[in-house]
Amino acid sequence: MRIDIITLFPEMFAPVLGDSIIGRAQASGAVEIHTHQLRDFAFDKHRRVDDTPYGGGMGMLMKAEPIALCFESICGEIGARPHFVYMSPQGRTLCQQRLREMAEIENICILCGHYEGVDQRLLDAFIDEEISIGDYVLTGGEIPAMVFADALCRMVPGVLTNNECFTEESHFSGLLEYPQYTKPAEWRGREVPEVLLSGHHANIAKWRREQSLAVTARKRPDLLQKQQG
Repeated sequence: MRIDIITLFPEMFAPVLGDSIIGRAQASGAVEIHTHQLRDFAFDKHRRVDDTPYGGGMGMLMKAEPIALCFESICGEIGARPHFVYMSPQGRTLCQQRLREMAEIENICILCGHYEGVDQRLLDAFIDEEISIGDYVLTGGEIPAMVFADALCRMVPGVLTNNECFTEESHFSGLLEYPQYTKPAEWRGREVPEVLLSGHHANIAKWRREQSLAVTARKRPDLLQKQQG
């Protein structure tokens, strides 16, 4: 998978996506992440990519043409048109099911918004999908883009050592994950559930399923309602 990110702050991404699991995935070639400085596609000496909105109002809007030129440059570099995503609080809230679907896409481009947003004409003409990471507003699209890229990359085959690393996690099956324990078997008077020490795989699987249901019912009952609906 290749991910291209259009941003005003490309230097923000390497410290987050260049280390740990995603960094190793890039080093192995399982995923590619490329950042593009939007100001490189501006027209004036000040490299401005924003302007005042028609009709008045507070703040500035990102201009359409620099974004279009940057995206077209990426298309030329790849030799194909990537799926173009805009990180926006107006978008569909990111979920594990959508990540599973998008992990099948070979090329994805992410636009990081800033200021008061993006000229609507660019969104209408170029953007395939708007994605939100929650019902709140941040100062820019870089952090949401990092969240999206990280969550997406770990779904790509070869990034994690075993598919069970994510298939057992919260939200993959629509439920929250069961409680997990590590050594020692007793810590400050609290013991690991005996079934986990039994070595009986069927009983452990049953316990984990029951615990997932109980945790989901307690913490996120809305997820159970979705499954029943």
